[in-house]
Order: sequence, then C-alpha cells, then structure tokens
Amino acid sequence: MDTKLARTFLAVAETGSFIDAANRLSISQTTVTARIRSLESQLGQSLFNRGRHGATLTPQGDRFMSSALSILQIWERARHDVNVPGNQQHVLSVGGELSLWNPLLLNWLVWMRRHCPDIALRTEVEDAASLIGKVERGILDIAVVYSPLYHPGLVVEMLEEERLIMVTTDPSGATAENEHYVYVDWGPQFSEQHDKAFPYLKSSGIFVGMGPLGLSYILSAGGAGYFRERGVDALLKDGRLFRVPNAPTFPYPSYMVTTQDAPPAVGRGMEGLRTVIHDGMSPWVMPV
Repeated sequence: MDTKLARTFLAVAETGSFIDAANRLSISQTTVTARIRSLESQLGQSLFNRGRHGATLTPQGDRFMSSALSILQIWERARHDVNVPGNQQHVLSVGGELSLWNPLLLNWLVWMRRHCPDIALRTEVEDAASLIGKVERGILDIAVVYSPLYHPGLVVEMLEEERLIMVTTDPSGATAENEHYVYVDWGPQFSEQHDKAFPYLKSSGIFVGMGPLGLSYILSAGGAGYFRERGVDALLKDGRLFRVPNAPTFPYPSYMVTTQDAPPAVGRGMEGLRTVIHDGMSPWVMPV
C-alpha cells in the first residue's frame, strides 16, 4: 500500500476534518479526499462518516487504525534497515520502558557496540503494552519491560529480580509526610502491596507515572518515595539519598520479550542483556 494513504487516513482520524488534515499534511483538501476514496476503494469499506461537523470513524475505520499505524512503523523500519552502514550486516530493533533505559539498556548499548559491531541498533521508549504489541507485529525484535504479556508466539525471559526500596533526602531517614512523599506508579502489584503497608500515604501530594521523573523531583525539591535499588545505589553511596529504616521492600522483576522465530541477531542481543545483568552495571546516570 502507498504509505501516503495510511498517513492521510491517520491525519483525518486524528483531526476529525478533511480540511484540517490537508493543512497538517500541506496538501489540498481535494488530494485528501482523493486519497481517502482510493483507500476505501482498495479496502472495499467506508472508513469515515462525513457530515457538516467533520469526519468520524466508522467501525471499519476504527478497526483499521492499528493497521495504518503498523504500515507506517514497518515502513520506517524498512527505511532504516536498508540504510545501515555497509560494515553492518544486521539491524536489531529494541524497545524498553523509560525506567529501564538508565542504566540497564544504556549499558547494553555500550556492550553491543563493543561486542557486536556488525549489528546496527534501533531503539525506542514506550509503555509495556505498546512495546509488546510491536514485537508481535514485527516492528521490534526485543522488548524489555516490567509487566510482560504472555501471548501465543512470544518468548518471555526474566532478566533480574530487582527490588523497590524507600529512600529519602532527609539524613535522619524519616518517612516523609504526605505532602513530601512522591507516590510513583510502579504498577498494580506494587500499588496493592504499598497501600497495605502505608495506607496513610495513598493520598500523596505528588503522584508520578515515571520513576526517573519522581527521582529527579526529590533530588531537586526534597522528599521520599520508592525507587529501584539499582537506580539509587550510587546516590545512597554519595550521601544524596538515605534508606528509610524498617521500610519494606517490594519485588520488581524485569523481563525481555521476543518471538519464537527470532533471527540469530536477536539471540546476540539477548546474550548482551544477560551479560550486562550478570557482570554488573554502571551506576544510574543523572539526566543533564
């Protein structure tokens, strides 16, 4: 399929207007209309309800959304794959959750460059469900996540059994009061265990969905919260953070997910992840 058709479809779906889609794509409204008609003709289905108030997706158009996104993503991967340097024989596409990039996947990138110079690397950051969906559709080779989905055709392997610990910027190690406590969303299992242990902290003054953001915040403004033990180890040693005594720790394992028919280059990438975990990683790097 012409990727212009998929791109135009997504623009109309997102803006709800043929006119706004034309402006976004810097083309005429006539061209947008022609492309959508061509796409509907090829699929044999009407994708939009046209009306005075704009365009809305039909049930068939709604079902086509994920396919349109996949078409563009696979095309982008294909463009990357054919434009790698001549000395690199393979391309490995890896995605990870934000909290896993520093330091795990950062160290893995360094290891791959040293030990697998013939493999070009393509990386991205997204939530677990999106990453695993891309593995299933062949857009990614490996997803590194905290909450894997055990779908048919996927291979799931635990990388490490990390733990979440409570730390504070208070040298006394005292637990922060609600207004100074940062509640990090580490997933439903953590929330259930955390709220049983600290029911008075469920209504924290600050709730964040990303561990690195919460950590950067307390380092800047002070406070306490639960963070990955590896992620705060260097900060504890430097005296910038302190363990809260007697606070429970919570398990937080990480996993790598790939497909059963993965090519050999994927095996080398997975070997690198295991090696980085086994050999130990460099400390968490504070973002600039």
